[in-house]
Amino acid sequence: MSSVNHSNMFANLKADIPASIVVFLVAMPLCLGIALASGAPLYSGIISGIVGGIVVGSLSGSSLGVSGPAAGLAVIILTAIGDLGAFDIFLVSVILAGIIQVIMGFARAGIIGYFFPSSVIHGMLAGIGILIFLKQLPHAFGYDADLEGDQSFIQADGHNTFSELYYMLEQINPGSVVVTAISLVILILWDTKFMKNLSFTKIIPGPLVAVATGITLNNVFSGMATFNIEKEHLVNVPVPENFQEFLGNFVFPNFSGGLTNPAVYTTAIVIAVVASLETLLSLEATDQLDPMKRVSPANRELKAQGIGNIVAGFIGGIPVTQVIVRSSANVQSGGKTKASAILHGIWLLLSILLIPSLLNQIPLATLAAVLLLVGYKLAKPELFRGMFKQGWGQFLPFVVTIVAMLFSDLLKGIGLGMLVAVFVILRNNLKISYHATREHLNGKHTIRIKLSEDITFLNKASIRKALAEIEDGCSVIIDASNNHFIHYDVIEIIEDFQISAKSRDIDVEVFNLGEDVVIEPMQHFEVIDKKI
Repeated sequence: MSSVNHSNMFANLKADIPASIVVFLVAMPLCLGIALASGAPLYSGIISGIVGGIVVGSLSGSSLGVSGPAAGLAVIILTAIGDLGAFDIFLVSVILAGIIQVIMGFARAGIIGYFFPSSVIHGMLAGIGILIFLKQLPHAFGYDADLEGDQSFIQADGHNTFSELYYMLEQINPGSVVVTAISLVILILWDTKFMKNLSFTKIIPGPLVAVATGITLNNVFSGMATFNIEKEHLVNVPVPENFQEFLGNFVFPNFSGGLTNPAVYTTAIVIAVVASLETLLSLEATDQLDPMKRVSPANRELKAQGIGNIVAGFIGGIPVTQVIVRSSANVQSGGKTKASAILHGIWLLLSILLIPSLLNQIPLATLAAVLLLVGYKLAKPELFRGMFKQGWGQFLPFVVTIVAMLFSDLLKGIGLGMLVAVFVILRNNLKISYHATREHLNGKHTIRIKLSEDITFLNKASIRKALAEIEDGCSVIIDASNNHFIHYDVIEIIEDFQISAKSRDIDVEVFNLGEDVVIEPMQHFEVIDKKI
């Protein structure tokens, strides 16, 4: 693997330019679809994609993260625009959310992202991969009833992720199927070792060849009864007739109507919290995907996202976050530095200015083929096998995160995965509160219980059970030489055991529970043998 120049982000353009083109092709329909699902003007999604690429990309410390409008905020945006009554008033909330995010960055709130276990992060990546695959299959077959970028189980078209596959089979478009098949052949061929060794494949990315082929096939099929690809199966970018009309698509915030509305501030807080959480999750996941395992500064990312949302709010964009779909496409396309994210924003801007009509000739089936491979790479069978080999403590939160995401959404999936991960931690904590061994001392059967370093109230059940199961007539040594903290509830259990042991002919000794051990909330335990 070639080295990456960290001091100059434009030193790796041979890798970053092709990757940026792929990210641009993936981002364009997602920007439009998320804007449509959000009940916002179509251009607002494109504006946010441009801001996410150029503004956030320039300020971010993430080498491979790509920002733009996120599907996870679509329902929040849709509801907020309806409640506030106008899109220009909603933009005030976007600006205030950005300010809150900048404050969060300076307050070092980015540390939140470090508390998500790797099993949940891997589950999120695999879940996103499966979602991408399932959501793109209908587009691959020419059934485009659902919006691009819709990642919820219950979809905007009234169906769900799985029922959509049934309806897809009733309305297959032969032209789209052919485009998908040929695009997949090109993309898979471009990914082979033989093709990678050819010099031109390092300059011309496979997805660009697939898109060019898709445009060609669309024109060839035009007018054919069987293979004609209808307009609804193509990218649909607004086409301004002149630069003045292009500028007319920018909407500016209504401060006079927004700053006096309490609901604007509530919306801003919700957007700031959800957008920040999605960003931190995506940041952590992208770092996991990074072949060089670079660690991105989370607090700097919050500041960059905040400034991005302030800019987006001022010029008519919907909220931006770092987005795992675009970020993973960037990683898998060979991106090396944040230049690829910045360039993808530049391509978005130039494309809607210079070639919107050409963009509208791209079949959604071609872009579906690109995303199908992205989804597969995120959820490879090897990942599932690897997580299973790590044991149930890792595999269970991983699987729960995936399943919950498939049947709800990203944040709920992460939440349930975290609950299971915490449960596993608590269960393990209960199991390792002590270590018991059996031995013979002075001709008498002796059980030695060695306490762990930290004993909390969560360990009450396991210690009580262990003491209750000791046979009558034994000797018991409770060794606290490794212990630094013990909760008062556990002290009570040991004291009670000492009293009951007399009637059971059990000799009890406690060693090394001394003054350097913290006992909460008070200490009245009699130390039999203090360690000096």
